[in-house]
Amino acid sequence: MPDFLVGEVIDFMRCIPDLQSDDRLIPVTKSFLHHEMDRGAKAAGVKRIRIHDLRHSHVSLLIELGYSALAIADRLGHESTEVTMRYAHLFPNKQEDMACDLDVQRGQAGSPFTAAQPMKHA
Repeated sequence: MPDFLVGEVIDFMRCIPDLQSDDRLIPVTKSFLHHEMDRGAKAAGVKRIRIHDLRHSHVSLLIELGYSALAIADRLGHESTEVTMRYAHLFPNKQEDMACDLDVQRGQAGSPFTAAQPMKHA
């Protein structure tokens, strides 16, 4: 959990009188969440999404931030990366970035070659 969120949860917990270790922090029902999602979407003038769609949005954000399928699978509790790879279309194609990084590394390493020569494969 990000540090900023840990701090917010701790502050929230301090506001709950007589909080016990086995108490729910947010004691709401699925029905209440659905009602609030409907109300919020209507007030904002946007299409209502399912609560589970927030999980998909989270995965999309993590992919955009550059996290690997393995790290995301671990965070979400997926048993394997196969489930996470359902989002494969969102993972950026890194081939061009890799080529550029290799060019930079070659330049920094002081290679004796003056121009890159394509390798010939038999």
